[in-house]
Amino acid sequence: MLGTSLSIAQEWKPDRPINLIVPWGAGGSTDQVTRVTAPILAEALGVDVVVVNQPGASGAIGTQEVLNKERDGYTWTANAIANNATYSVTGLLEDTDIDDWHIYLSVANVPVVSVPADSEFTDFGQLLEALKTRGPEITIATAGITSSGGTAIAALADEADFDYNMITYDGGGPAAIATASGEAMATTQLAVEQTELIRGGRLKALAVLSDQPLLLDGVDPIPPITDWLPDMELAPDYFGIFIPTGVPDEVVATLDAIWADKVANSEALKTYAETFGAVFAPSHGAKARELAMPVVILEACSSVERGEAVNDPSTIGIDCASRTEMGK
Repeated sequence: MLGTSLSIAQEWKPDRPINLIVPWGAGGSTDQVTRVTAPILAEALGVDVVVVNQPGASGAIGTQEVLNKERDGYTWTANAIANNATYSVTGLLEDTDIDDWHIYLSVANVPVVSVPADSEFTDFGQLLEALKTRGPEITIATAGITSSGGTAIAALADEADFDYNMITYDGGGPAAIATASGEAMATTQLAVEQTELIRGGRLKALAVLSDQPLLLDGVDPIPPITDWLPDMELAPDYFGIFIPTGVPDEVVATLDAIWADKVANSEALKTYAETFGAVFAPSHGAKARELAMPVVILEACSSVERGEAVNDPSTIGIDCASRTEMGK
């Protein structure tokens, strides 16, 4: 239990609120799961954990704000770990990688390809054909190039060889809402950002970027992308809370214990995952890093293949020639 775990190490007892910067807009995947997790941490720590949305530059602005703060344990961030690990590859941030963070993962998310309810496209095959023949005319709403939706449509385009016209918003939630409203012809944002719109009949889900169907209560099973693109490379997209390295050891020991005892057994987080099509997957420390690396490697190397990389992934210890993480 928490008390026993913390007795092993010096317990951190914060004396003021903690700022938890979400570098994306309200309503998106990161914002959603963070607002479920923050109260669990606040109760365990005995202080408020204040979620602050600071969107911009595909999450880089808020992330840099956290890196610039004093390493006293009172400023955290939340994101998809693939973003924090690869910002230097895409050039949005310099000299940072996965090992600049203590990693606390909560859920894994999957992108879904959806269109407005009144769309001309009734299945992914029709949309795929349109993308191949009318690519620049097809507008795709995402939260930006390095967002989950942005990397999803880029991966699809790489696999199926088509062009598209991306429209960007401050978060995945706004991108999904814009698509439902007809501002874009499709979105590739995460299931958790689209579920209520799909259930409400405002979005029509065509495919999930997985090799298994996505099952949501009240919705027909969403077919896997491998029904159309059987050889597409896929990796779970893990989300969580990250604390910069360099904070006092007792901060890390305390959060480790809380994550293992409270977050890993949270019914609220389990319910959120089951309701919105995420995978309940709490982990921390070395285990979290190990789980994160497949999607980090995939995103880093895919950015090179798409010509979007500003810095070679070898600068953050990734060998794309063999798709492995090198020793650091």
